[in-house]
Amino acid sequence: MQIEQQLSEIQNVVDDVLKLALKNGATQAEASMSKVEGIAVSSRMQEVENVEFTNDGGLGISVYVGKRKGSASTADLNKEALTRAVEKAVDIAKYTSEDPCTGLADAELMATEFPDLDLYHPQELDTEKAIATTIEAESAALGYDPRITNSDGASYNANLGMRVYGNTHGINAGYPSSRYSLSCMVIGSQDGDMQRDYAYTVDRQAPLLQSAVSIGQEAAKATVERLGARKINTAQVPILLHKDIASSLFGHYVGAISGGSLYRRSSFLLDSLGKQIFPEWLNIEERPFIKSGLASSSFDNEGVACKDMTIVDGGKLSTYLYTTYSARKLNTQTNGHAGGIHNWLVGDTGHSDSDLLKEMGTGLYVTELMGQGVNTVTGDYSRGAAGFWVENGVIQYPVHEVTIAGCLQDMFAGIVAIGKDKDLRGSVHTGSILINQMKIAGS
Repeated sequence: MQIEQQLSEIQNVVDDVLKLALKNGATQAEASMSKVEGIAVSSRMQEVENVEFTNDGGLGISVYVGKRKGSASTADLNKEALTRAVEKAVDIAKYTSEDPCTGLADAELMATEFPDLDLYHPQELDTEKAIATTIEAESAALGYDPRITNSDGASYNANLGMRVYGNTHGINAGYPSSRYSLSCMVIGSQDGDMQRDYAYTVDRQAPLLQSAVSIGQEAAKATVERLGARKINTAQVPILLHKDIASSLFGHYVGAISGGSLYRRSSFLLDSLGKQIFPEWLNIEERPFIKSGLASSSFDNEGVACKDMTIVDGGKLSTYLYTTYSARKLNTQTNGHAGGIHNWLVGDTGHSDSDLLKEMGTGLYVTELMGQGVNTVTGDYSRGAAGFWVENGVIQYPVHEVTIAGCLQDMFAGIVAIGKDKDLRGSVHTGSILINQMKIAGS
């Protein structure tokens, strides 16, 4: 079936459900439906471990009876099942407490333009090819160096899907999307020391994935480089976060400026709008309309139109991230962030990664972070880490079993430089981040 026809059919289902909701006593209603078809293949030691096929779809309906909300969902799309789902949602709403902040986003905020963002690049879900790809990645890794002695596996995933959202303000829109990924993780050993590392690639277009051979070799190279890792003494030194993990630092920023954290008063960035958080040279822009972007969309999960935004301007916090509910709790207006952020472009200082090492001089180059020791209420930060010890801008030896600690306020303000070579495999596009000083808890 043509994708346009499938989208049209789903939009018709959403339209029918919204009409049913109003007919059954709802004053407002919204419905969303997603459909995903995909394949997931994994191998280990060049043998097929799992082959999984996905063909899922489900519809969720939320109704508002005055200021009371009820929700229901169904995977059965026949008329009787849809009617029951709507009736259940309306019935639930009658028994919930009134909430003055509940309800749809304001009608004037709904998206009205839906440009083609080039998110859909379908390719046949070929099991044999997927199996061959994972085994090729593992083979390349296992053959890279005799010290690569084992594999934690390779996996290939392909998903073709579509999403439709509609509400009683009149929006009923959707789009198809595709996503492909390949990863490989291997284990190396040397003189009783065992280490592991991985590599992965992800894209909207399967032909744009890195080759299986390059992913396998990248995973093996990273693993071999970690062999002979040492513990180091406790110290206070500069930290360089590798670009593959650097986005996590801005992920904590996302959590701290999200409306839910603000109205619950559980963020260290309360009442910080317009204040200096980062160095003056740092800007962060949000660009929802990047062609083929992994976080691109013309509307959020509430139908609110996305727009280009400046998130950080000259190092200052220029906006919080609101959903409709959190905005009403804070007596402001949503800015299209129900469901997450949309392609953050983090500024840089033009440094290459080798430049950043020289700029750091002596310190810790962090390539892996472990644990969840981050408190967005206080900003306290403490996570397990591994990487490389650097002296005079030159990597000396691998390091493991250390903890890096500080507070996010100081870490943000202490960013010295950001690399120009950026990781584009997620919703935050950033290079490696050099921080002036953190505490390393070692032996």
